Amino acid sequence: MSNNAARGPYAKGVAKRQKILHVALEAYGESDSRVPSLKQIADRVGLSEKGLTHYFGSRDELLVAVLAARDEADAIAGSAPEDFLETASRVLTHNTKTPGLVRLFVDMGAAAVDPDHAAHAFFVERTARMQAALQRVLAEATGTEPTSEENAWKASVLLAAVDGLQVRWLLDRNIDMLDQLQNLYRTLVGTAGS
Repeated sequence: MSNNAARGPYAKGVAKRQKILHVALEAYGESDSRVPSLKQIADRVGLSEKGLTHYFGSRDELLVAVLAARDEADAIAGSAPEDFLETASRVLTHNTKTPGLVRLFVDMGAAAVDPDHAAHAFFVERTARMQAALQRVLAEATGTEPTSEENAWKASVLLAAVDGLQVRWLLDRNIDMLDQLQNLYRTLVGTAGS
């Protein structure tokens, strides 16, 4: 008899892992630009730091899982041209309320340049996925082919701008990330001033 639902110790491990991920995402979301420590997260879950990393393999693997959960919640990659700016508005507005998550993204993005870092594969895959999604958005908005060199360049510029704006915002909270992204997007699709 086969049962698709996880049972026994495995089910408990999956449930504990989900709880840890939820608590870590919440802790980063509530923090200011000073990120919560692994001990703080472990305390909130009722585990030791070693017990916490048992479920993810390492601190960095837990943090990558937090970023993946953040991206899943944001879901900007699936945006159509007509709602791209609306989705970006929602995401960037949320980011201004969760500086700890923005800091985590920036820190892990910088660490991910090392091919041996736990975040490397996540950022490589994320960048490719976001690049392709933005090329589709730009193609639909401009009536061009998604794979054109121009759309590839524009998508790359948009990605770099979003990442760079997050760094600038951490340094100066007066930066209006959304306004700057909207202006850049409109310029790139040829609707500046509209």
